[in-house]
Amino acid sequence: MSSLLQRYLPLVRAFAFEYGRQIHSVIVKSPFELHMYVGSSLLDLYAKSGRIHEARIIFEGLPERDVVSCTAIISGYAQLGHDREALELFCTLQREGMASNYVTYASVVTALSGLAAFEYGRQVHAHVLRSEVSFYTVLQNSLIDMYSKCGNLNYARSIFDRMQERTVISWNAMLAGYSKHGMGKAVVDVYNMMREENKICPDSTTLLTVLSGCSHGGMENRGLKFFDEMAGKYATELGIEHYGCVIDLLGRAGQLERALQFIEEIPFEPNAAIWGSLLGACRVHRNIGVGEIAGNRLLELEPENAGNYVILCNLYASNGKWDEVRKVRELMKEQAVMKEPGKSWIELGRTLHTFYASDRSHPKKEELLSKVRELSDRIKEVGYILNSVLFCMMWTRSRKKKCC
Repeated sequence: MSSLLQRYLPLVRAFAFEYGRQIHSVIVKSPFELHMYVGSSLLDLYAKSGRIHEARIIFEGLPERDVVSCTAIISGYAQLGHDREALELFCTLQREGMASNYVTYASVVTALSGLAAFEYGRQVHAHVLRSEVSFYTVLQNSLIDMYSKCGNLNYARSIFDRMQERTVISWNAMLAGYSKHGMGKAVVDVYNMMREENKICPDSTTLLTVLSGCSHGGMENRGLKFFDEMAGKYATELGIEHYGCVIDLLGRAGQLERALQFIEEIPFEPNAAIWGSLLGACRVHRNIGVGEIAGNRLLELEPENAGNYVILCNLYASNGKWDEVRKVRELMKEQAVMKEPGKSWIELGRTLHTFYASDRSHPKKEELLSKVRELSDRIKEVGYILNSVLFCMMWTRSRKKKCC
């Protein structure tokens, strides 16, 4: 029975999840003990199908666990974005003496990337060095991505420069790190280095990252020139995301009419991301004419997205169009759209602290508010000026509450 399942389960996994569930049913009804290999394959099947809860149940029910089963469940959590759960499980299994391989560490580092937990990341990196696990490319790529997302580009570049073999994922991870932090020149330099080596051909992600890097780095002209080069050389690689980056480039440069014209000419049906990028730029540059066009199209595509209403409200408010602000808010009520509170987190002393906007339930709220007021006073001393439009909106809301 065990050998039969070992032979066919990988094939089933490649075809359909439902077949896998049927085989699982056969296993449960059979008198045979769940073989470790079969159990690992099953939990991998459930995890890759997005059924991480079922995968965890299978994992907890295994008569014995090996590095494959432990890695499969940690990887499942990480790939589905359950970063905290992946990290907590890894720490628990480490205390129980779990052996780890390079795939295990790569999965944990991926989770740490999502949490931007730098200190934990350094500890895992040190653990890898002490355990003498082979530094396969997949692990190095994960470390580059993790250090980049944590803001330590020197660490990321050090690993990148020491790699004996780089894949396109390696190049993309380094490019994305520089792009995320607005280092447009570094993005262009690394891309040129990639082209000069002439070993790896850029893919669509590479091209997207370079465009995004030029946009975030304030290199609008260089980005537009780069797109023109791409259109001629890599036309088959261009997707709607690349055109979206051009909209972002034009928007940051304040060329909003040109951006609108560009949208009308792209060979795709503009999606919400395209119109959202244009609307965001209109809010920054206070362009109501183009902004209303983008906003109306956006509300047609995503009537349930609260963020779109908020940006449109801010655009009207920045131009003193308070009647229009009221109409948008009334439309939100009609559509029963609620804005979720903003959330942020920070790692301090090996602990992740999470905060929500307007939350007053934190046990140390008085200390937190005191520190916020202190920081507010300090940034005013160095020249920060409060956004007058935002202040007016806050004051108006406060006044309405008092009147009620």
